[in-house]
Amino acid sequence: MQTQTENADDIRVAVSTVILTVQRTTSSSAPVLSLPLVRRTREPFYDQWALPGGWLNAHENLEDAAARTLRETTGLAPSYLEQLYAFGAVRRSPTRVISVVYWALVQADAVAETTATLHHQHDQENVAWFSAAQLPALAFDHADIIDYALWRLRNKVGYSRVAHGFLPPEFTLADLRETYESILGKHLDPANFRRQVEASGSLIPTDKFRTGAHRPARLYRHNSTVELADKGPLTPEETKTP
Repeated sequence: MQTQTENADDIRVAVSTVILTVQRTTSSSAPVLSLPLVRRTREPFYDQWALPGGWLNAHENLEDAAARTLRETTGLAPSYLEQLYAFGAVRRSPTRVISVVYWALVQADAVAETTATLHHQHDQENVAWFSAAQLPALAFDHADIIDYALWRLRNKVGYSRVAHGFLPPEFTLADLRETYESILGKHLDPANFRRQVEASGSLIPTDKFRTGAHRPARLYRHNSTVELADKGPLTPEETKTP
């Protein structure tokens, strides 16, 4: 029941996006699960970091708003996009705001290609990428939101091909294992990982190899014909934005 001090007109809907990638800080380091944050330029929580987001436009559906948030923040289209949860605690903001939160995965190579360009844009000066394990103090309840997104990702990686959302179309088994390690936050035995992945039938070996300082490594692609509990990354058609 509405009260005299609270009615439907007092409640606003915002859309925020937890944008995740797996990237290396140096060429020799292990990949790190990372996400972009935006420094707030007004109260409340002036000068604190927050998730990218904004108000839901009157003629915009939720998923389009989430994709817009990702595009405006990173210049990227997602390889995976899913609604996470609706956060609507009464005192999460000075005014009553319900945030519909999505989580999105983007590929590290695409992030690297666009970051330099974005940093030259005025509206990107307050955007920075952080390790998910070393986040600054965050505005509102955004720390809880990120914790929930990471919990969802770590559970989902065990029964879906969601990890492929961080990878290019072709990758090595080491690439895939390091992606799992960055998500789960623990080391995985390479031999056991290879056996489990090959037994799952979820990968198709290509006739290509990655060469370099080490022994050539075969490139794989994911087998889209294997039905898992979740379909995994979006198809190229689904990642297109209007």
